Amino acid sequence: MGIRGSQVVIDEVRFTEWLERYKQQFVSYQWEREKYKWEAVKHFQDSWEVNAPDFASMLERALSLTGNLLDVSNHYPRGMIVAFAKAFSEDVRSMFLALFDERGDLFDRVDAFKRSAGVLLDRYEDEAPNHYQTENAITTYLWLRFPDRYYIYKYGIARTVAEELGADYQIKQGAYASNVRNHFALYNEVRTLLTADGQLEAMLGSQLTPECHRDPNLNTLTMDFGFFISDQLKAEREAQHWFPKASQYHPGLSVADWEALVRNPDVFTVQALQVMKRLLDAGGEASCAALASKYGETAAFYNVMSQALARRVIDKTNIPVSQREEGGQRLWAVLYTGRNAKKGEAGTFVYRVRDELVEALERVDLSGVDLYAPAITQPSPESLCLVQYTSDDFLREVYMSPERYKALVGVLHNKKNLILQGAPGVGKTYASKRLAWSIMGAKDDERVEFIQFHQNYSYEDFMMGYRPTGDGFSLQYGVFYRFCKKSAEAPEQDFFFIIDEINRGNMSKIFGELLMLIERDYRDTSITLAYNDLPFSVPQNLYIIGMMNTADRSLAMIDYALRRRFSFFEMEPGFHTKGFNLYRQHLANPTLDVLIDKVVELNDEIASDPTLGKGFRIGHSYFSGVSEVSDEWLQAIVEYDILPMLSEYWFDDPNRLTKWKNTLNGIFQL
Repeated sequence: MGIRGSQVVIDEVRFTEWLERYKQQFVSYQWEREKYKWEAVKHFQDSWEVNAPDFASMLERALSLTGNLLDVSNHYPRGMIVAFAKAFSEDVRSMFLALFDERGDLFDRVDAFKRSAGVLLDRYEDEAPNHYQTENAITTYLWLRFPDRYYIYKYGIARTVAEELGADYQIKQGAYASNVRNHFALYNEVRTLLTADGQLEAMLGSQLTPECHRDPNLNTLTMDFGFFISDQLKAEREAQHWFPKASQYHPGLSVADWEALVRNPDVFTVQALQVMKRLLDAGGEASCAALASKYGETAAFYNVMSQALARRVIDKTNIPVSQREEGGQRLWAVLYTGRNAKKGEAGTFVYRVRDELVEALERVDLSGVDLYAPAITQPSPESLCLVQYTSDDFLREVYMSPERYKALVGVLHNKKNLILQGAPGVGKTYASKRLAWSIMGAKDDERVEFIQFHQNYSYEDFMMGYRPTGDGFSLQYGVFYRFCKKSAEAPEQDFFFIIDEINRGNMSKIFGELLMLIERDYRDTSITLAYNDLPFSVPQNLYIIGMMNTADRSLAMIDYALRRRFSFFEMEPGFHTKGFNLYRQHLANPTLDVLIDKVVELNDEIASDPTLGKGFRIGHSYFSGVSEVSDEWLQAIVEYDILPMLSEYWFDDPNRLTKWKNTLNGIFQL
């Protein structure tokens, strides 16, 4: 049986079930989490003054209580619209005037606001990647200004609510105009039904404070009802993704067993209790990166301490350990269940403390355990041998601009597979390991594997194959297979597999079925390997960095199948970077300065040559890595490095080659 309104049909049974769930949780749970919406509206209404002399400051103040409605994960509409207002105050004022002018069609106003934001982005000098003014953000502004007439539109929530309530239309990907209109029609219908429930309206009235919008038409309550449906369904789906499931593995320890272990200082050390207290404070589940960010220490601290605690519990109780199908143990499963982190969450893996352990911890007084790490902490034994390495260290050693470095890290995080390409001397190999260190935050070579491809490199070397042993043959695992297993054992840490001369190998032959598994969307997806008939997957926390020499004409182009699975980052000569200029100033050698200036001119000519291009330029690393300079050293670079390359580049243009020989050699006769 359905309830028909002016626009849609809503399933009466489903609606009633969701309404009862909402009312049951409204006072005890939902209101405390979501009351900021009513407060955000009241604050906006009190702050909004379209003709304010300082429009940008007024806008920033008016939007200050919107929380994650306008800023979440990698989406920053509030930050960008305020930045635009500071740079183009009158333009943004006009955008809001037009948006709030209700004489025009709703979608036309939304579309015009978005297009105007695109124009401002082109004029904005900070090279922001996006203006973030989507239908979601723009309808949020409308709701804040006219909360009794508008609702926030969000595609995923609108579609979920429509499907769950059995509405007789669909919210379709990309159909923005019809989606916004249908979303408003659906929510108007839901609002009518919610208004008929006097109990819910009374519940809202009992919770409203003077800082809250009164919500007389229940528009904000209706919107929150939609958020509630979406959040509940999302939580239910996520609950199904925690593993291992009880049917697959359970340590078999009761609450009493755990309590005895927690009270045993030889098992639950001070550091172990710190980890547990911080996890409980975080709601019982978090990634190691999230814990490090909120409570201090490093992500490695939480990972190492959890692994060590699990081993002590196993040694004390002799419980079974979760076994991986492909071999190895899941030590963390003694203490936790886990899942892969979602997009926008810190870290790569989220742990949830087992229910029995949570109850045991609640029976123990943890008031004397530090919730936050002190500003200066004693390093753990596992970290004593590691030297910290930051992005500043990278920029000091690798001559690259901060903007290029930020782009490089972003590309690697996004694709997980990256090829650094460029001519010899631009520092590809030197930069690759330092890139890994800078992301890890330490010079941890245990999490970096470095190999070099060549023409005879095979799948058997890379993954697995049968090799002669004694009087027969046995299956031997290759370097990539072993490194994947090592990475999977520590899902909270990043691992880096670096391949030098990646385009010298036969990629299809070497990678085989891995061509699919290394793709970002197929990470942690298992396939059965032909050699051992066991499942195998490439973990999410493993990054592949290849190096490719673009100036070697003897090499074939990289396979298209592999090219689609890697992002390519051009390593450029760093002669103009801040780091290299400081290096030049430190050396204070006039001959070096003249030679570098000529090499920069040479690079311009190489880049403009249609038979060569930017990928053939001379790199800065030929001149790097010394504390003092001599003419003999510089002449050797010219004679044995630069001129041989130019001879290859311009073998068919002797006049140009002679010109540059004379120019470079002439420097030493000045």
